Amino acid sequence: MQEIERIYKIDQLLHARGLVSTQTLLAELEVSIATLKRDLAYMRDRLNAPIVFDRERGGYRFAASGEGPRYELPGLWFNEAEAAALVTMAELLSGLDGGLIGPHIQPLRARIDAILGKGEVDSRELKKRIRITSPGARRGNNAFFPAIGHALMRRKRLHIHYYARGTDETTERTVSPQRLIFYRQNWYLDAWCHVRQGLRSFALDGILKLDALEDSAEDVDESELDNFFSGGYGIFSGSKVHWAKLRFSAARAKWVAAERWHSQQRGKLQKDASYLLEVPYSDPRELIGDILRHGAEVDVLEPAELRTAI
Repeated sequence: MQEIERIYKIDQLLHARGLVSTQTLLAELEVSIATLKRDLAYMRDRLNAPIVFDRERGGYRFAASGEGPRYELPGLWFNEAEAAALVTMAELLSGLDGGLIGPHIQPLRARIDAILGKGEVDSRELKKRIRITSPGARRGNNAFFPAIGHALMRRKRLHIHYYARGTDETTERTVSPQRLIFYRQNWYLDAWCHVRQGLRSFALDGILKLDALEDSAEDVDESELDNFFSGGYGIFSGSKVHWAKLRFSAARAKWVAAERWHSQQRGKLQKDASYLLEVPYSDPRELIGDILRHGAEVDVLEPAELRTAI
């Protein structure tokens, strides 16, 4: 953990718990007593942090308000995940002026702006300097989202006319909605298909027509949903799982070793500095796209049909 991360962690712990013992700080930060004392001294001397050691209660705390100069963390006072979440929420809210929640949007925007601007950086400057891009997001209007959400929560079936880009076919399905998934900037519906008698995933922008039914939805156990959809690769699922074995060049190894292709992936650095990655898949389409972006720096070892496809 770097120094700036430790400083934010100390600040978070003191604000959250009020009083924090030396042993707790050492355990949370995973540092020596000497490093902890240097961090606390830096916060007091450079950032004006009103940190005091309460001998009676046996721990560190912030002094009462007004006991010293203004204390403020520098620059970005949140971590990368929090920054991404806040800026993403701000961008998403900027496109939600209408609809049922329209009247509630402005207070939410104000709250997020207040959070983003809590440090010494103005929230407008922060949103200007941090951008969230959405490659691969399709321009579907998802007009049926409210009806799908309503049926999902009421546990009712839906009758849909669905266009599948992969096969260029339009079919009619009666489905029992199970859950909505937001994946790579696009919405999908995981559902039990009564026509195919199995679990399927439907892109919301592929639904051409929708009728809400009063028939009760078929419920699928959450563990069964996870097993079915997590066995595949990306948005493509299936019960028949294959394992792809990929060998990346030494030049690409350091990048791929840090990537998360699948929750069940297996990876190992080889003696020649190449990287061996194994990932499960049921439908190869999305996996093929991810493999091809590495060009000649990756070799598909098995299975043979995936190697042939590449």
